[in-house]
Amino acid sequence: MITYILVVDDEPDVESMFRQHFRRDLRASRFVMEFANSASAALEQVKAIADPSLILILSDINMPGMSGLEMLAHVKSARPNVPVIMITAYGDDETKKKATTLGAAGLLTKPIDFSLLRHEIDRRLEPV
Repeated sequence: MITYILVVDDEPDVESMFRQHFRRDLRASRFVMEFANSASAALEQVKAIADPSLILILSDINMPGMSGLEMLAHVKSARPNVPVIMITAYGDDETKKKATTLGAAGLLTKPIDFSLLRHEIDRRLEPV
């Protein structure tokens, strides 16, 4: 089974940054990273990736159009078992509370701590 991680961010350099940090995992086919540059594009990908292949969504909060928090509500409705970790430059208590209330599995602040993110991914790849 192919395991997917979906990364949602409108910044153009995010894909290359994630591919660089996880290049060994991607080469070894531990998982596949898909990228969406908007919340609406991400929702289309969420529909297209079959269960249970999608194991994690990483999403920026502040994006033009639909925000990551607005997208989170749609994702949790469509795929309640898929954890979503929100990523933001603003890690204040209000943002954390709102993300948690909407069903986020966690909140990472920018710049991203890739060792912490790797731990989160590894935890989801472990056999149950």
